[in-house]
Amino acid sequence: MKNRPLIGLTLDAEQPGGYSKFPWYALRANYMDAIADCGGVPVALPHRAELAPDMLDAISALVVTGGAFDVDPTLYGEAGRHETVTLKEGRTAAEAALIGGALARDMPVLGICGGEQLLAVALGGTLIQHIPDSVPDALLHEQPNPRNKPGHEIAITPGTRLAAIVGTATMLVNSAHHQAVRTPGPRLTVNALAPDGVIEGVESATHRFCLGVQWHPEFLIDPGDRRLLEAFVEAAR
Repeated sequence: MKNRPLIGLTLDAEQPGGYSKFPWYALRANYMDAIADCGGVPVALPHRAELAPDMLDAISALVVTGGAFDVDPTLYGEAGRHETVTLKEGRTAAEAALIGGALARDMPVLGICGGEQLLAVALGGTLIQHIPDSVPDALLHEQPNPRNKPGHEIAITPGTRLAAIVGTATMLVNSAHHQAVRTPGPRLTVNALAPDGVIEGVESATHRFCLGVQWHPEFLIDPGDRRLLEAFVEAAR
């Protein structure tokens, strides 16, 4: 395939144990495979906030991936921290630097799960710290079935870029999160909702491609997942 753009994906950080007796990075293979299969060349980005401008010089688009951790509530103006909240400050600092630099360059950005949440915070939004304590009759957003199976349906907001990309009013998505966007802020629009009202996606109308989704499209569960990833890679050409 000609003109494959270089797509940077953020890594997760793990403490010693398991793979190595020293701190190590991690990323599921299907993140990389999905970007490659949709026309991009995936590369991994380490947690070096001071190198964000250099990394952005080398890539054409940014994917901020998910992980089993949370955004520091102080970053969206909340002093209290729910007991379930866990932090990875170094990762968040590096990803925030990458998001800020990418948006300043109008580089395509796709936030996935926790990446969507950090994207919203970076653009002035706030988060629900723990869905079961904040949303009455909430779905099981930390789904009990395997992550490569759908957890629930979402409704796509008509007239949004996401709606134009996926070409459908609903999608079946997986669900692996205990937090969600509470308010998208002044620069983002909600583009998808779960049946319980939890925000499942956000996007910016003022950037070339700036979109976040709460689910994991790299699992390619719904036909809309591939359409989304292909549109993202196309925006990077």
